[in-house]
Amino acid sequence: MTDAPLVLRDRQDGVETWTLNRPRKLNSLDQAMVDALHGALDAVWDDQALRCVIVTGAGDRAFVAGADIAQLRERRHADALLAINATLFDRLARLPVPTIAAVNGFALGGGCELAMACDLRIAADNAKFGQPEVGLGIMAAAGGTYRLPALVGLGMARELLFTGRIIDAETAHAIGLVNRVVPAAELADTAMKLAQEIARADSMAVRMSKAALAQHTDGGPDLMAFESTAQAVLFESPEKFRRMDAFLARKARRAAEKAEKELS
Repeated sequence: MTDAPLVLRDRQDGVETWTLNRPRKLNSLDQAMVDALHGALDAVWDDQALRCVIVTGAGDRAFVAGADIAQLRERRHADALLAINATLFDRLARLPVPTIAAVNGFALGGGCELAMACDLRIAADNAKFGQPEVGLGIMAAAGGTYRLPALVGLGMARELLFTGRIIDAETAHAIGLVNRVVPAAELADTAMKLAQEIARADSMAVRMSKAALAQHTDGGPDLMAFESTAQAVLFESPEKFRRMDAFLARKARRAAEKAEKELS
């Protein structure tokens, strides 16, 4: 039996929806998911009929709950310097057409950075956002240190990045992280209506507007390189391994307790 694609693509009148399809793992960003998203970007990059892309997560528990911690634990300084997630998110940010993150459930770590790489963010009322990397002995190094302050201001970005705090959808809206909050049942329709409104505008004018706005967005190769270099140091830290081992142990314990309850 063939496994379902990790990124489900659906096209309606010039609007393409990408659904990250790893719901049992809360759509976490492992290498296969990263590769699948690169494939989706490759498929549409020069598509002149494309007007807008919506990015969302399968299921109602998570947009993207973050990186796959088991894989992340094994990454070392050389992996950090490859800027695996940062390179993907930079490509998404540079896609010529507007992108909308339709955030359902958790958008943590790399999931929050993925949402921030999109041009617009619509959150379900059950959404949660955060950059909790410092609790695992690493940092938000896929655009978190420049896209987050561009959206919420430097002071709030410092608070969120230094504490690793997770915030709810209403708080995210109040600080400017998301454009609007809607009931979870209305998320897909709201995102599609916004995408269709964009699609009705002149395509070249919208693309040129996005290109012009990109000139005011913090980022670029220098900041990507700084994040990656700092992360390379952290990837070798003993504290990273201690904290990630503790996280994985808690996860395994919760899974065992859940299985025991299901059997009793």
